[in-house]
Amino acid sequence: MASNILRAVEAIRTIQQLRTIRDIQNGNIKKDRRWWIRPSNLNRATEGFFETAYQLMRERDPEYFFRCTRMSSYTFDLLLSKIKHRLEKFSIRTPISPECRLFVTLVYLSGGSSIFYVSRLFRLGVTTVREITQEVTQVLWEELKHDYLPEVDGQQWQRYSAEFESRWNLPHCCAAVDGKHVTITCPPNSGSMYYNYKKQYSIVLMAMCDANYNFVGVDIGAYGGNADGSVFAQSAFGYRLLHGELELPQPSALPNGDVLPYFIVGDAAFPLKSNLMRPYPGRNLEILQENFNYRLSRARRTIENAFGVLVARWRILLSPLQLQPDAAENIVKASVVLHNFVKRHNANQYAPPSFVDHIGQEGEIIVPGEWRSQVDPLVGIDSDFVQRGNNAARNAYQARDVLAKYLLETRFR
Repeated sequence: MASNILRAVEAIRTIQQLRTIRDIQNGNIKKDRRWWIRPSNLNRATEGFFETAYQLMRERDPEYFFRCTRMSSYTFDLLLSKIKHRLEKFSIRTPISPECRLFVTLVYLSGGSSIFYVSRLFRLGVTTVREITQEVTQVLWEELKHDYLPEVDGQQWQRYSAEFESRWNLPHCCAAVDGKHVTITCPPNSGSMYYNYKKQYSIVLMAMCDANYNFVGVDIGAYGGNADGSVFAQSAFGYRLLHGELELPQPSALPNGDVLPYFIVGDAAFPLKSNLMRPYPGRNLEILQENFNYRLSRARRTIENAFGVLVARWRILLSPLQLQPDAAENIVKASVVLHNFVKRHNANQYAPPSFVDHIGQEGEIIVPGEWRSQVDPLVGIDSDFVQRGNNAARNAYQARDVLAKYLLETRFR
């Protein structure tokens, strides 16, 4: 009889414990904090990286300040002025300043360290650092995208085309396009959606850049395991390009009198369209076709180098992001818009001429850019990922032939 009573009491206790756990998980009961401030963080004022190194590097060690933030102190202040109103907090305890929040995030993005390592460096809680980096990356994208990654209109496309012709000797080219996999850890209950052909989990960064390695259009977040060939077509700028809605300039005559559409240049993975040029396929090509492929390769190197500079400066993209896909997208978006921001205001440090490839007349790399000695390129996307089949219209083949003929005529000028 007594044993039955004891078993009943134990059963009741177990049920009560399970209910308590459930209530804590549902937020009905708050779990008691072990510490008001974790012991490891008590000495933040004397040992925290922001408190001990931030002002010192600004005033006396600008080289290390750049390595931590990928920008000069002047550019940092400019960036802070644009987002400070979104980062100010009010709390019973002394809140973390906007300067510290931005500095923490830039150190995290530029160094590629884990959240835990950054939390130890700054003597902040792991959850605090995670919340700071996610908030600030989202703010960076929302506050900077309109000025540093704006919608491109017809006049801007015309300017981009003039830059490609002046710098890379390819007329009517408005941008270069490519896609890369950004690796992440396997999201729960995702199956094979994010599992790519390299046997990694990833989201896709599809991007276009101008002749000076600035991103002019991005689409982020497609499933890395998507194999239906529709990723490019379903991306915002891909859809508009393929449907003639990108506001590219109207076709105009080349100096030899032939009329040619304005176009975006891509590699062999992309479909051939009248406004999307890709190389001639195969080997043992005619001289006209070989010359065209060489010239196309020179222009296409711009997007390869834009990605290279991006990952060399924001090294968080090199290792699998230990984040949910939505949070990973925030990291990628912030990195892209920061790339354009710093290139505009701090280009001599961020991407000096030696940092990108020196390209020869036939598209070959004469002097590799410094980024190649620092990082490996991101994994590219394969052709099945971009498009299935390539049933190009006759006018697309004609446009490529017209351009190839003109490029051969002007080869030795």
